[in-house]
Amino acid sequence: MQKGNIGVTTENIFPIIKKFLYSDHEIFLRELVSNAVDATQKLKTLASTGDFKGELGNLTIHVNANKEEGTITISDRGLGLTAEEIDKYINQIAFSGANDFLEKYKNDANAIIGHFGLGFYSAFMVAKKVEIVTRSYKEDAQAVKWTCDGSPEFTLEDTERADRGTDIILHIDDDCKEFLEESRIQGLLTKYCRFLPVPVAFGKKKEWKDGKQVDTEEDNLINDTCPIWTKKPSELKDEDYKKFYRDLYPMSDEPLFWIHLNVDYPFNLTGVLYFPKIKSNIELQRNKIQLYCNQVYVTDSVEGIVPDFLTLLHGVIDSPDIPLNVSRSYLQSDSNVKKISTYITKKVADRLQSIFKNDRKEFEEKWDDLKIFINYGMLTQEDFYEKANKFALFKDTEGKYYTFEEYQTLIKDNQTDKDGNLIYLYANNTDEQYTYIDTAKNKGYNVLLLDGQLDVPMVNMLEQKMEKSRFTRVDADVIDRLIVKDEQKGEELPESKRQVLTTVFNGQLPKLQKTEFHIEAQPMGETSAPIIITQSEYMRRMKEMANIQPGMSFYGEMPDMFNMVLNSDHKLIKQVLSDAEAACSEQLVPVEGEIATLKLRENELHKAHEGKKDEDIPTVEKDELKDIDKKLEEKKQQKDGIINQYAADNKIVHQLIDLALLQNGMLKGEALTNFVKRSIELI
Repeated sequence: MQKGNIGVTTENIFPIIKKFLYSDHEIFLRELVSNAVDATQKLKTLASTGDFKGELGNLTIHVNANKEEGTITISDRGLGLTAEEIDKYINQIAFSGANDFLEKYKNDANAIIGHFGLGFYSAFMVAKKVEIVTRSYKEDAQAVKWTCDGSPEFTLEDTERADRGTDIILHIDDDCKEFLEESRIQGLLTKYCRFLPVPVAFGKKKEWKDGKQVDTEEDNLINDTCPIWTKKPSELKDEDYKKFYRDLYPMSDEPLFWIHLNVDYPFNLTGVLYFPKIKSNIELQRNKIQLYCNQVYVTDSVEGIVPDFLTLLHGVIDSPDIPLNVSRSYLQSDSNVKKISTYITKKVADRLQSIFKNDRKEFEEKWDDLKIFINYGMLTQEDFYEKANKFALFKDTEGKYYTFEEYQTLIKDNQTDKDGNLIYLYANNTDEQYTYIDTAKNKGYNVLLLDGQLDVPMVNMLEQKMEKSRFTRVDADVIDRLIVKDEQKGEELPESKRQVLTTVFNGQLPKLQKTEFHIEAQPMGETSAPIIITQSEYMRRMKEMANIQPGMSFYGEMPDMFNMVLNSDHKLIKQVLSDAEAACSEQLVPVEGEIATLKLRENELHKAHEGKKDEDIPTVEKDELKDIDKKLEEKKQQKDGIINQYAADNKIVHQLIDLALLQNGMLKGEALTNFVKRSIELI
């Protein structure tokens, strides 16, 4: 029997391993099973070259847990080890210095294992004692047993083992007893070893017998040794891809389509990526792509490996060029990883282009579900935008689809304003904005439907990309001001009449929380609606961006600003104005006379002060101007009071306001009840 110390420059390597890897201690099972797979595959290679002439036999790796004894055993029939090989590969661990080691890798568990080949030593994260019982495949090899209790001391002695291969026996520590639970081990094996290339069995399959679960003679195999990404696309049918997707994501709907990755130069990469069907924001989850290295699970956190927008996809990526255990920062800076990211972007774009070209009908049918992925890609990846703008689609309110170029051709003759800007009209809710859409269509305009989660940032970007183009929601203004042509409709009202009209309506507006209205009068034609409520494109877009973009909360806190445009050509508005003037004239005439006198004197004073410095203007005249301003404000309030008193009992005014609010979904609660009662009275 040999005794000795493991060659490390640290006083005790194992507490360090436990301390710095503890948060990730479940990977011990992955490391030990992966080692068993490596040993098995190396033996198969030797057999294929003729260096091993024995019978391979059953190469299944067995994982067994014994709760009573507190052990987990990983057994293989691979290469096995000689005493010399154990000494070389297990005992001779050398570090450049304990302090450097601790400082460099104190925050990164994976880096320790990845850089120092400590896969086997991850066993000590969960075990108080580890035994290796092994026999080399070499002829007449002596079986040996290595034992270590978590200190640098070990024993190495001859033992008996009938067959080649290795048993790793873990005596589980008291604070890690959870790993003896069958469900826990099954979960870890499923997570990390599900697609290993060598069969892995955990205990026996169970069946229901005599009212309880009992073991059968059949091994409980936990892995698929030949998953679909290891096969050629020509060998697979659509159902194979769909079945694999169901296995990975059992509760999900069928994917929209998939992309089979297969490249061997300048790097190795295989995998299958799926575009999932997303029904709601809740389902919009990252971390659904699983990263493998030679069929060994690495992580499902693939930011930095695949482009950001593709982290919304599902599926599997496998590359031996991505190290099994590395830090995130290493991955993000690795040149191979960057090449892989670029390749995946190109592959996805080419696949989408191919579907669009070969089966546009299918592409259009799936567009509403694909749209979020493609928009996200176009917003975040310039190289993807350059490819995607050829097959990305607009959908109009009639359900027709157009490429960007096709749509531009469709609207350029009719929707170019007098300044040469191409105006893209859009709606985000066809029901709520029906009246505005209908008005636009009656003018011969086409209206897009932009109701997606990323449409606001998309239109911001497209306005920058497309020359002399502007997107505006169809309810952002009256139609003639959205696309300004040279022709003018109707005659503008004189200022005095506009004031009367706006005052009549302004005083009767309901008080809505965080909502403000600005009233104006404008000729819009006799057949147009009497009142139209609009919202500034800029302010609405800023508020919408505030909901999805940090740093814009300022806009989110601002009240909603609406314009209430009175159609001075409409007979009802004309009637309201005429009735107001007639009813209020007797009271308004003397007030307006006083206002006129005050303004005349104000103008005289301003004219007298032209060209004078402030200090040269007599104080008496300054005081007089202040007094005039005060009196004018008082008279204005008096005038507004007279008009508001008249309007308060005018049911037509109230009805017109409420109809406009109702059309925009803004009439609620008591105001809605009053409207219904008033409507019944007016019938």
